Amino acid sequence: MKLLMILFAFLLPSAALAQSQVALSSEIFVERTITEPSGATRVALEAPGMVTPGDKLVFVLSYRNSSASPASDFVVTNPIPDSVAFESTESAGAVYSVDGGRSWGALAALSVRNADGSSRAAGPADVTHVRWQFARAIPAGDGGQLRFRGVVK
Repeated sequence: MKLLMILFAFLLPSAALAQSQVALSSEIFVERTITEPSGATRVALEAPGMVTPGDKLVFVLSYRNSSASPASDFVVTNPIPDSVAFESTESAGAVYSVDGGRSWGALAALSVRNADGSSRAAGPADVTHVRWQFARAIPAGDGGQLRFRGVVK
């Protein structure tokens, strides 16, 4: 049941704010440590069957410009599901929100308000949204991936 909530929360609100010529898709993987018969271990990304608190997730957003012309002003904004604690991005150029998407910036520059009215520096667990705004147009037929990590709460 928890997996369904994560998938529902992640897949529906992902948005590409650009010309409609860019297709955006998303996938979630669970990062597992596999012990080989030899005793060696390796890290594998698996399709999630069932997730439990503490499971590490990798979110992959794939984009492709399917038109014959470059796509400019491309922005991808992804909310972090409530059942996931944000950890980090693997893709350069991300900015973050810790207030539900109202303001954006580098994580080190953001702060959150405590219940007593004081403020503290924001940390990864405070992130509510992650966003990438492409500085260059995406050439016709080109695409790529954006990745971020989280942990099931």
